[in-house]
Parts: sequence; structure tokens; C-alpha cells
Amino acid sequence: MKADVVYFDFTPIGQAIQGARENAGDTRAQIAEMVGISDRHLQGVEKEGNYPSVELLIWLAKRYHVSIDQFIFEESDSKSTARRNAETALDKLNDQELAYIEKMANELYALREPEK
Repeated sequence: MKADVVYFDFTPIGQAIQGARENAGDTRAQIAEMVGISDRHLQGVEKEGNYPSVELLIWLAKRYHVSIDQFIFEESDSKSTARRNAETALDKLNDQELAYIEKMANELYALREPEK
């Protein structure tokens, strides 16, 4: 019995990788040279939904802390890319700086409008 293969739109993952790459200040050409692909291939992955190799996908996801499972498993309990990136940034702070961030986060939460 043949399993049903579901079409997967890679575009959101590519866009997340592009955004993370740009936030890191890396150019498409720099990354393409690092991994031995053309910058046109990387553009296709980022902007056109082209499927990268598994190796390239893993390398990009690790380099830019992009959580792939949030795109594959829509109802997953996994951490989002934004949460992983925030945790990576928080890991670089000392306790005094973390206390300030915690206070700010609590104030932001208090300002949030109640859900209807």
C-alpha cells in the first residue's frame, strides 16, 4: 500500500532562513561560498521555495538557529525560531542584564490587551 505524500511548501522556511541570515549580517554570496553552492541556488531556497539538500538545510538551520519543526509540525510544542533566537541572545547576558530583561518582559505582558 502506497502512502499519501503531502506537498510541503518550503517557502516559509526559506523566508525564515533569509531573515535570520540578513539579521546576522551575512550576504547570500558569503554563505554560498562557505557551503560550495551558487548564490542563485541559495536565492531559490530563500525566495522561491526550492528544496535544499538535507545537509544544506541542517547547516543553515543550525547556523541561524531556525527551528524547522515549527514549520513541519504546525501543532508542535517545539520552540519557535523567535524564541530560540531570543534564548541565544539571553545566553550572552549577565545576571544584572537578565534581571532588566525579565522586568521589561513582565511590563510588556502587563500592557498586553486581554484576549477576547
